[in-house]
Amino acid sequence: MDVVLPPIMISSGLMPTGSLMKSLIHISNEVASVEKLPFSQFRNISTMIRRIKFLSFLFEDIRETNSPLPPSSLLCLTELFSVIQRVKLLIQRCKGGSSLWGLIQTEFLSNQFHALVKEMGGALDILPLNLLNLSTDTIEQVELLHKQAKRVDLLVDPQELQRREELLQIMASNNQKNSRNKGFVDFVKVKEVFSCIGLRSPLDYEEEISKLQAEAEKQAGTGGLIVVSNINNLISLVTYSKSVIFIDRHKEEIKENFKQLSASMNRNQDVSSSSQSILSNIPDEFRCPISLDLMKDPVIVASGHTYDRNSIAQWINSGHHTCPKSGKRLIHTALIPNYALKSLVHQWCQDNNVPLIENSTSSSSKFERSSSKSKLSEKAIEHISSTKAAMDAVKMTAEFLVGKLAMGSPEIQRQAAYELRLLAKTGMDNRRIIAEAGAIPFLVTLLSSTDPRIQENAVTALLNLSIFDNNKILIMAAGSIDSIINVLESGKTMEARENAAATIFSLSIISDCKVTIGTRPRAFSALVGLLREGTATGKKDAASALFNLSVYNANKASVVVAGAVPLLIELLMDDKAGITDDALALLALLSGCSEGLEEIRQSRILMPIVIDLLRFGSTKGKENSITLLLGLCKDGGEEVARRLLINPRSIPSLQSLSTDGSLKARRKADALLRLLNRCCSQSHNPVG
Repeated sequence: MDVVLPPIMISSGLMPTGSLMKSLIHISNEVASVEKLPFSQFRNISTMIRRIKFLSFLFEDIRETNSPLPPSSLLCLTELFSVIQRVKLLIQRCKGGSSLWGLIQTEFLSNQFHALVKEMGGALDILPLNLLNLSTDTIEQVELLHKQAKRVDLLVDPQELQRREELLQIMASNNQKNSRNKGFVDFVKVKEVFSCIGLRSPLDYEEEISKLQAEAEKQAGTGGLIVVSNINNLISLVTYSKSVIFIDRHKEEIKENFKQLSASMNRNQDVSSSSQSILSNIPDEFRCPISLDLMKDPVIVASGHTYDRNSIAQWINSGHHTCPKSGKRLIHTALIPNYALKSLVHQWCQDNNVPLIENSTSSSSKFERSSSKSKLSEKAIEHISSTKAAMDAVKMTAEFLVGKLAMGSPEIQRQAAYELRLLAKTGMDNRRIIAEAGAIPFLVTLLSSTDPRIQENAVTALLNLSIFDNNKILIMAAGSIDSIINVLESGKTMEARENAAATIFSLSIISDCKVTIGTRPRAFSALVGLLREGTATGKKDAASALFNLSVYNANKASVVVAGAVPLLIELLMDDKAGITDDALALLALLSGCSEGLEEIRQSRILMPIVIDLLRFGSTKGKENSITLLLGLCKDGGEEVARRLLINPRSIPSLQSLSTDGSLKARRKADALLRLLNRCCSQSHNPVG
């Protein structure tokens, strides 16, 4: 359902008036006669139907006048025909699509209805009511509708939002009412939410599953990979909920099936022989090259060969890093599901009555497992742990996306990098799982892509992954720093450059990374360049990265040499940049090296700015102002001290901070006043 409505093609020539009015009245009546509105978008659909009913009165009135229409009115009516056609299509999708997916997409669908109302208002802009022979009532209705359409606000039903949040909580297994239920699905809540959107019987659940499956197939071609994964998670939830919620209804069937299964054990030898005969006829392409057994979960490795998941996982976990069939070294260990082959295997199993569960070695173990399953069904399990299921889904998605990064076309790599960027945006577990899937080396490689979107998605994905501390080490170990600096220097988009700066900031939190990045002078020049050219966000990212790097003393001189000091002083006066505190903090830090101190002291415009910040700056700004002034006045800073004493606002500001400032500001203000007092004593004019 997450698709943009296609534009309705209107021919360059307008319809004849008679045909146009007939079509408008017909389609308006179709929309107005819609019944049994769905839970999802109920308010938007009912309001839209009411608007179109008003328009149908207009169309009837125009047809009854049977007089020629001005060109502008023909254009307006043609546009309205297009809008109503798309309204009809959108309502059909809401009614015929998955209720659960419609609930998930409630904001997206609400925006589509809002856009159509705005288009309706735009079409009515050019309707010349004064030139049409219409009744007074019709004119008043159309004028009212026009005004409402022009000022209509986006309508997102709060009840739908609440139900959606409840559904998302169920999907994420966030029900934590007590420790026993923590991490489990509350099927009472599931039944309540499903019932509210019209899912009340087993048949309703089955129809919903079919609609979700159809939506998944549609999204597989046009939607994102995470979207498809979310729909599949919904299918699993509805399927399992159906079996749990309606378990009582099926108890007798389960018992009867169990009796039949028990009776069939007496004929087990014959069944076993028959199964062995079938299994001996497995097509070679369905056999795993390692175990030679039927591949029930086929996966593709980096070499392009397919194996059963369990077999190849054991091979890799035992320390092998080569493809068993080709002997080639695997450039990554991601296992990519082979859905096409899996579908063929499942079809063959159904055609030949081969069970998809693991075969046991004895009839007694079969009996025990069947008995166990029946007992579990009889006990009507109320909860399942979906936290692990969610993690497994993330792992499967990450492995799939890494495979696409490794072997996909540029278009597929662009989409995969974007999906990984989103997946890594939230949750430390997601970031850990993506790194474990082997994404980092491939993302680093994509930093050198000539495709702007690929490069931007890759560097942003690395930024998101770097939030997890262990990933910082992995990113550095992948030899990423030079590629990140290249993006920072000459990235294809400004967003890519800014996110490269943010990545350097994130990596430089670790001391060893500060040292490594400090050996690349280009990093400092590129950060200063972004400080000059970037957006407000980019300037802040660059200043933060430079500050982090400057914490390591050896890097301070490099920042100064890169030309940071005059630019930082200039940014102190730039209110639009919005990084006054960051620039001031970095200047205070750079004053801790001789090169920085000397260049800062040479500035003739800095002193008045810093004194003003002592009075009007933020708490952090005041603290950094005093730190900077204290550093400038120490160790040969007599000239700066004299300039400070000459300024009539400096001493009162320092005295005020020494009594009313923060603890840090009071301490440093006292130290600076004592230093100025000593300087002034030499001139026999003490202060304080």
